Amino acid sequence: MPAQDIIIKLRQHNLLGRGGAAYPTWQKWAAVKEARGKKKYIICNASEGEPNVFKDGFILERYPETVINGIKVALDTFDNSSAYLYLRPAYYQRFSKNLKKLAENLPITLFEKPHLYLAGEETTLLSAIEGKRLEPRQKPPYPPQSGLFGYPTLINNVETFYYVAEIAEDKFKNNRFYSINGAVENCGVYELPVDWSIEKILKETKNYPNFDFFIQNGGGAVGEVLLPKELSRLTAGTGAIVVYSREKTNLTALMKKWAEFFITGNCDKCVPCREGVYRIYEMLENNSLDKNTLSDLLFVLEKTSFCPLGKEASISFRGVTEKLL
Repeated sequence: MPAQDIIIKLRQHNLLGRGGAAYPTWQKWAAVKEARGKKKYIICNASEGEPNVFKDGFILERYPETVINGIKVALDTFDNSSAYLYLRPAYYQRFSKNLKKLAENLPITLFEKPHLYLAGEETTLLSAIEGKRLEPRQKPPYPPQSGLFGYPTLINNVETFYYVAEIAEDKFKNNRFYSINGAVENCGVYELPVDWSIEKILKETKNYPNFDFFIQNGGGAVGEVLLPKELSRLTAGTGAIVVYSREKTNLTALMKKWAEFFITGNCDKCVPCREGVYRIYEMLENNSLDKNTLSDLLFVLEKTSFCPLGKEASISFRGVTEKLL
């Protein structure tokens, strides 16, 4: 398929990136296509390190050929290009053997992601592949202009490449994958229409609770906290829905788990994230949570953190304190 044709198709189908940011896929592809560079890189990001998110692993297990086909479409689109499949350690152990077979004779290198959660952020993963310190880079320049080793670089996640392959073959049905877990009867991954509400998804998958509950929308750490009356909206982020029983959930323990995740997953580059998250954890550990102090810490995280990890860490904490406490 001619390069311009697939970019036009991506635009016509309005495929949004499925790694969390929901950025228009065609715009990334067009930017890399137009960028000047003797070489171009493609990275399929399979880091998927956030708690309660596992749909990329499901895709790699069930549809690895489709993912490789999506990467191949990118290789055919960009002249003198090669690709990396960037896998979290657990996925590397489970899927690398099969993926290497499928990628045989293609310029695709499998790379095992370091354990650090932030190593899945798009500029940090560039540093990981280059063997540099694991910390995010200043943007701009953005990867499509100056990415891996300074060359124009396309970065999309597993699910995005899956749907690129479907669009290239005229099979796209405007679906997406949803991870559903927590206090549900039918935990799993479901491929359903992108325009279904959270309420409809839970009901159609027989996961709508018959008890008082709340959910996290988009991820198990940075996901937005929603009450039952708010479920007419679409899913956000990575398409994860985590259900919690209000009666059985210890909110302090839940927030402490989030704080532990952010402490161990950040790069310690910037003070707001490094110190702010620790102070939140400290209050929770000592059972001395003060809502005003927490609000101040979250404000600083949102406004002054260097990268999205610190900025987005506030989402779940604010949801609990404003809606549940």
